Amino acid sequence: MTAPTLETKRLILRQWKAKDIKAFAKINSDPKVMEFFPSTLTEAESNKLAKRIIKELKEKEYGLWAVEIKNKASFIGFIGLHYHDFEAAFTPCIEIGFRLAFDSWNMGYATEGSIAVLDYSFNTLNLDKIVSFTSEKNERSIALMKKLQMQNDPKDNFEHPKLSRGHPLSKHVLY
Repeated sequence: MTAPTLETKRLILRQWKAKDIKAFAKINSDPKVMEFFPSTLTEAESNKLAKRIIKELKEKEYGLWAVEIKNKASFIGFIGLHYHDFEAAFTPCIEIGFRLAFDSWNMGYATEGSIAVLDYSFNTLNLDKIVSFTSEKNERSIALMKKLQMQNDPKDNFEHPKLSRGHPLSKHVLY
């Protein structure tokens, strides 16, 4: 079953279009956007990721929706849900995540889109729990998680298993 389109006052969360892929590569190559990831992505890496995202969104009732500003038809990134099964005390889980172009920050889009995704998650999909996690250094994402009324118990924080121990971004907070 394909994930539906979600709409908010200012945004459309939708299936991806071919033209989004180039804009996504630009987002993934921006050091400001990728500050709390191990590295920026090359165009080839970004295209590979986009292909996986598009496939998941078409095959499931959820995924990482392409975000478009209403009346502008401009792709600004993604907001949505992703299944994780890496080794951690809280997995398997479904995480809410977001990655928006830098020039779309501080406008409330991540909050607005995330509220729509959480509403869909709990009221349509009837999911029991959604998590979110990020590097403990990522104050902007942590502030958004708090704004979404997600809760953190410090005993649940973890070292991300896909990063080497001692990596500057390995310590993560779980909400």
